[in-house]
Amino acid sequence: MVLWQLYAEPMHVYKMQKLFEATGKDRVINIRSRASLYQTLERLQRHGLVEAVETVRIEGYPDRVVYATTDAGREVAGEWLRQMLRTTDNDYPEFLAALSILFGLPPDEARAELELRTRRLSAQLAETEAEVAAAPPELPRLFLLEEEYRAALLSAEVSFLGGVIEDLKTGRLTWSEEWLRQVATRFITVDEQEEPQ
Repeated sequence: MVLWQLYAEPMHVYKMQKLFEATGKDRVINIRSRASLYQTLERLQRHGLVEAVETVRIEGYPDRVVYATTDAGREVAGEWLRQMLRTTDNDYPEFLAALSILFGLPPDEARAELELRTRRLSAQLAETEAEVAAAPPELPRLFLLEEEYRAALLSAEVSFLGGVIEDLKTGRLTWSEEWLRQVATRFITVDEQEEPQ
């Protein structure tokens, strides 16, 4: 994202951060700390993907280094974008890992945590839908795609969680330690022999 921002025009970190915020990209990448942008730029600079092109000095303000994407940086940014658009590799998100061991909590406690998640996701969904609705009518859809995608994902997750929560409430989805042991005995086999050398 930093490479693409600098591809548009050379700029200093403060302007880059403000542009990310103004265009909603702060909802796509974590830029809460300007220090993380500086660290990213240092790493990109080490790899020859960006370069410092000038230092802007304004009375009463700290010096601002203006960065630009190098030819190698433009090439890497293009390849990254093509790869990210076509790939379906797993990102190993933490929530997916947590779902895989949901049985680590008693069913009622698991349901309560999922209800809390659902409330938070529903609030994020409402906020995202409001952002899209508040966009100027003349703004091309191209610049709203990430918000549309976010809304679709949030909506799907809220719907999925609603079904899981309902099944936990009615007892269609439940477990106990004894039941988990029975399942482990019936379905999980592990070859404990050592691997041949």
